[in-house]
Amino acid sequence: MGLNVGLLRESFELVIGREPNLTHRFYGVLFSRYPQVKPLFGRNSREHQEKMLTEALVAVIDRLEDAPWLEEKLMAMGAKHVDYGVTDAMYPWVADALISAMAEVAAGDWTPEHQEAWSDALGAIASLMQRGARAYCAGRPEAQAPAAQAGG
Repeated sequence: MGLNVGLLRESFELVIGREPNLTHRFYGVLFSRYPQVKPLFGRNSREHQEKMLTEALVAVIDRLEDAPWLEEKLMAMGAKHVDYGVTDAMYPWVADALISAMAEVAAGDWTPEHQEAWSDALGAIASLMQRGARAYCAGRPEAQAPAAQAGG
């Protein structure tokens, strides 16, 4: 992936050290900037959703150098998010909200290098999740029906 693993881990530790409940702040930013996503979160309590995101972030940070694990887990996560109603257009919103929340917490210690490292990482994560979503949709009969109808 060509990510700045050291900088990602360092900045994550900095932010989590200052704001252990980063995901709470993230969802506040996400719902404030993109209120149209709020209905997608009705399956779980906000606390449960925050816990799941925290666990996912920690797992990804811990395994940044394990490309096969990242590909498998993130593609599966992307497939799962299809059923939640997540679209390709929403991935940049999530990146924007997470980076903004981290920058707020880090305050003056947040640098352009942190911004770039996280933008690159979240772009790579989104790409893997979107690949998983596309693969999942391609395997669904209802996703294939329009293509079959168009051909004949």
